[in-house]
Amino acid sequence: MVKLNKGWLLIAVIGLLGSCKKDSPANISPDAIGNVTLQMTDVMIHDVTNPPLSARFFAYACLAGYEVVSQNDTAYKSMHGVLNEYPQMTKPAITTFSYQLSAVLAMLETARKMQPSGELLQTYQARLLDSCRNAGISEEAIAGSQKYALAISKQILKYAKADKYNLISNFPRYEPKNTLGTWYPTPPGYFPPVEPYFKTVRPFTLDSAAQFRPEPPVAFSEDKKSAFFKLMKLNYDDKKEPQHRVMAAFWDCNPFALENKGHLLVGMKKISPGAHWMGITNIACKQGKTDFSKTMLIHTSVAIGLMDGFMTCWEEKFRSNRIRPETAIRKYIDPTWTPFLQTPPFPEYLSGHSVISSSSAVILTHYFGDKFEYTDTVEERFGLKARKFPSFMAAAEESGMSRFYGGIHFMDAIENGQKQGIQVGEWVVKKLGE
Repeated sequence: MVKLNKGWLLIAVIGLLGSCKKDSPANISPDAIGNVTLQMTDVMIHDVTNPPLSARFFAYACLAGYEVVSQNDTAYKSMHGVLNEYPQMTKPAITTFSYQLSAVLAMLETARKMQPSGELLQTYQARLLDSCRNAGISEEAIAGSQKYALAISKQILKYAKADKYNLISNFPRYEPKNTLGTWYPTPPGYFPPVEPYFKTVRPFTLDSAAQFRPEPPVAFSEDKKSAFFKLMKLNYDDKKEPQHRVMAAFWDCNPFALENKGHLLVGMKKISPGAHWMGITNIACKQGKTDFSKTMLIHTSVAIGLMDGFMTCWEEKFRSNRIRPETAIRKYIDPTWTPFLQTPPFPEYLSGHSVISSSSAVILTHYFGDKFEYTDTVEERFGLKARKFPSFMAAAEESGMSRFYGGIHFMDAIENGQKQGIQVGEWVVKKLGE
């Protein structure tokens, strides 16, 4: 069994606790919220969790933590009446507990139950509770916090089960249409498509997955004078400048990458696009010095945006079902052409990274402003240098362009993906603010 990164596990536990008094509820650092999403990310890498499903895990874990906050901090309202079908949650009848510790534990418990290898989170939780004891928090307060967390997580898991994701396995196996201009599995893995029925899941804020359906993609054509051929030529003629390669690698976020090792294909495990933006959210909250409750709200808002963003994008992907640049260029221009990045296993239009990056950027801009400068260090632990950005929207724009530089998306999928993401982000901000 692959274990969680011990170095990051230690860092995640250190600094968890703020000032606290012996035999009193703990003052838990807001950093604990981001630390949980970091541990969840490591489990996702271990499980090779696909991008839409990763967003679903983040969303429900964050909702569990936020529900605890909303029951104990009057400045924050319940999601009942805000999110689709979100029930009135019962507040546990527990008197001695830390609501902040309970929120973190509720996140962990929800993730532990939902993620396939969620039991790996037990090590982090054990060390977390040991750090609470070492800080002088009473066993009664710890036990009460655990009971509170379990009670809330149980209700959140019931809500999650009702979103119909578990029914997807009943759908027939998706088969590529194998007609002109449509998506077909790409090398080297030729993986089947990821989550073709994700649009059937209950969204959090959207009326439906088709709510922000974009304009149609440039129509496929074999005519060398067509608009589609011009799109292909843009990708084919890209010079792959060094700085563009750096951008593409930084935003790759492909959990399905394979690398040729002689006669073997070796899996290169990476984080998902959503995990990258949850990492950015953590960076922003630390830099903005938001308190525990607001940090929980911001993480939850971004996670909800990720889920709904992936839903709108995936609805379009499997509706338009457009061919990938790699397949089209090899067939019609140059059979030896390869993209800089490895093509992920699903249809091309829209660009998922463009959608969820833009939605996340809109949500984070709502909380921190449009001139929030920050350094993105999320990919450092995977050997990539940090990048500085003048704003979240600037990062989202670069993220979208990275898909062109990587050779895995046509330009209209990026531009219209960014438009859709902005619409989703603005909608989430509006719904959560009502």
